[in-house]
Amino acid sequence: MNIFVIGATGFVGGHLSRHLAAEGHTVCGLARTETAAAVLEAQGIVPVAGDLDARRPAVVEAALNADAIVYAAQAGPEQETGAVSDLVRALAGTGRTLVFLSGSGVLLQRTAGAWSPDVFAEHDPFTVEPLAELRKATEDIVLAAAGEGLRAMVVRPGLIWGPGDHGHLSMVYRSVARSGAACYVGQGLNTYGHVHIDDVTRLFALALDKGRAGGLYHAVAGETPNRWIAERVAADLGVQARSVSMKEAIGVWGEFGALVMAASSRIRATSAQRELGWRPEHTDMLTMIGEERLRRLARPSA
Repeated sequence: MNIFVIGATGFVGGHLSRHLAAEGHTVCGLARTETAAAVLEAQGIVPVAGDLDARRPAVVEAALNADAIVYAAQAGPEQETGAVSDLVRALAGTGRTLVFLSGSGVLLQRTAGAWSPDVFAEHDPFTVEPLAELRKATEDIVLAAAGEGLRAMVVRPGLIWGPGDHGHLSMVYRSVARSGAACYVGQGLNTYGHVHIDDVTRLFALALDKGRAGGLYHAVAGETPNRWIAERVAADLGVQARSVSMKEAIGVWGEFGALVMAASSRIRATSAQRELGWRPEHTDMLTMIGEERLRRLARPSA
């Protein structure tokens, strides 16, 4: 299969591009710069010069030349919605495959560090997090395209962890450099469903192979409350774990980081398992505790 990955130099798109190339597919990846193009070429991925702004027509043209398109770019909300809308219009009626990377942030709940009993499968109703309204609108554009001659799907992972991630473990280690303690917000009982990057790439591969038009697929393998993460990081570094207020959290992680670290986002992968046979192989995010790349983040100069 000829697969065009938008976001091929990013965390998820990069892992996915390398996985698909190793599986024998011809993979093209969007490259905004010559440096990015050189990196992709070295990985056996064909670079496509373009971007989601002025050079967006080149992206659409590359999509029309591919059998399948994966949108895994981390762009601004308006840019993302505009780019996906252009892709859907161009691809309508072609029968091609489009898989859009979303995330469980669309159903994030602002719990200020408290536990939430709410867990959402793919088609359960929920209240959209206001900051994610455009992301949810983009999901809806993709899913509606399934009725317009396009095999369009959405993959919605939880917190993604693994080599090179920037998730909750990284953020807790970084809090040590900024405060001297491993921090969590409030009670620290809030939790995100999490999933390893390798399991996410396998879900994408399954969706490309046998996902249905209009399919929505969650990816989740486990849950770990933020207080547990902080306590394990504290034990690794020989520091204290400490609860912080939302005001303190903003000082540690910034406004958006504090929002994420105080929220809950719990999901079930019902459709992914039933329709695609997907099962996660990595279930314990805390196995990363002690990695040198994470410990470096706890140093004041990091």
